[in-house]
Amino acid sequence: MKSILKTAAALIALASPALADPAEGIWQTEVDDGAFAYVTISSCGAAYCGTISRTFQNGGTEYQSENIGRQIVINMAPTGNGNYEGQVWRPSNNKTYVGKMSVSGNSLTLKGCVAGGLLCASQGWARVQ
Repeated sequence: MKSILKTAAALIALASPALADPAEGIWQTEVDDGAFAYVTISSCGAAYCGTISRTFQNGGTEYQSENIGRQIVINMAPTGNGNYEGQVWRPSNNKTYVGKMSVSGNSLTLKGCVAGGLLCASQGWARVQ
């Protein structure tokens, strides 16, 4: 009987889905330069990358931006406690910055920094899915 229970427990463990990283999912950016986007974050090797999947005008009307499909979160490597380091691309000025990201529940804070991290701008994103 014990071997049957052990086998059943092992099968249940194997059938359970793997726990996703808290950064994975679809996130809504803040409005920047009159528009906002949905960014899909998923693993890219040992790090996480985010690609613009949908774009919207400030009022919420969806439109087909030339940036759909572009990577905005680049190689964010986990550093522990929901924090990540990598790069961030800002569509409004087409520049890539040293990036930091932190996730807490359904909120994500993304920072782009210059001057060795002395000057940073940040956005708060909300989980869509």
